[in-house]
Amino acid sequence: MIAGAHSALSGLQVFTKKIEKTAHNVANLNTEGFKKDRVIVSSQSPQGVQATLEQVQTGALRTASTNQENALTEPSNVDLVEEIPDLLLSQQAYTANLATLKTTNQMMQSLLDITA
Repeated sequence: MIAGAHSALSGLQVFTKKIEKTAHNVANLNTEGFKKDRVIVSSQSPQGVQATLEQVQTGALRTASTNQENALTEPSNVDLVEEIPDLLLSQQAYTANLATLKTTNQMMQSLLDITA
C-alpha cells in the first residue's frame, strides 16, 4: 500500500508541474520571443513518475513595421490549440492520482482500525 501512495504522490508532483508550466506558457502567449516549456513525464524506478523540463525552440520570424522601418521580430511559439487539451489532460491525471492517494489512505486507516 505504501508503494501506491508513493506512486500517487509522484504523479501529483509531476502533474502539478505540468499544470504550472502550461499556465506559464499561456500567460506568455503574446510575449515576443517567448519559448514555451514542456514537461516530459517518464517512469521512475522502482515505481512512480518523474518530470523533465525542456524548452521548445521552434518559432518563426515575422516582419513588423515601426516608424516606417521594417524589423524582424520573433513571436511566442505558444499555441492555445496545444496548451488547452494538455491542461485538461493534466487536470484529469492529477485528479486520478489524488483519488488513488485517498483510497490508499482509506485502506491504511481500515487496516489500523482492524489491528487496533
